[in-house]
Amino acid sequence: MNEPYSPATPRPISSTSPSTMKMLMGFLAVFVVAQTIGTVLFCLYLHMKMDKMEDVLSLNEDYIFLRKVQKCQTAEGQKSTLLDCEKILKGFQDLQCKDGGASKEEPKFEMRRGHEHPQLMHKNETSVEAEKRQPIAAHLAGQKSDREVSVLEWKTTMYGPMTKNLISYQEGKLKVEEAGFYYIYSQVSFCTKTATSAPFTLYIYLYLPMEEDRLLLKGLDTHSTSTSTCELQSIREGGVFELRKGDMVFVNVTDSTRVNYKHGSTYFGIFKLK
Repeated sequence: MNEPYSPATPRPISSTSPSTMKMLMGFLAVFVVAQTIGTVLFCLYLHMKMDKMEDVLSLNEDYIFLRKVQKCQTAEGQKSTLLDCEKILKGFQDLQCKDGGASKEEPKFEMRRGHEHPQLMHKNETSVEAEKRQPIAAHLAGQKSDREVSVLEWKTTMYGPMTKNLISYQEGKLKVEEAGFYYIYSQVSFCTKTATSAPFTLYIYLYLPMEEDRLLLKGLDTHSTSTSTCELQSIREGGVFELRKGDMVFVNVTDSTRVNYKHGSTYFGIFKLK
């Protein structure tokens, strides 16, 4: 008895499990992120390397230029046909004059002999400020008083300097606000009479509030034998003294009623040397 033929049932095609697909996708995602981070880090490293190379190249160019300047300053370099020393030195002078006033300022470059690298010379801020600051000085003219005074009085003039905040005037006294060496001077014109036997004396004192004032300078007149009613004479004195911050100086005479206050005859001044 013949049995009917039936073809074999085909095997089902095997499919990848969902867990395997998830692992594969996760691996690809991690790989892509790692590749991106690596690319960014490599770009940053390359950029920093290029900046460093530019700095090195720029430094080398400056060094070569300064070496050329140094060589052009020698007799051997000036005779060389490979160097255009005139152009090189002109460029170096233009570089020095870039901040302006090369004739009024000191060179900003120091050329060292040998194979040492040249260094830029920068001025100290305090020295620059000292150069820009106006001189510390005061010049006052005599101010007439109707009574006899123990300290001569003074007034400012249009032509006389008076450095604000560094020198001040208080009741006949000049006060310094900065310690240092000062030149102090004064001239007093006065009237002499034959009937007066006592000498006319000019004093410059250092004012000391807590003790006796210190005498700095003293000048005496030569007694006049003139028969005129009044003969004008003058005494002038000056000297260098070291003053502290806050010190005060003043002028005194033996008889203030005899002082002549005509223009330019009687004056008192001070200026700082260093």
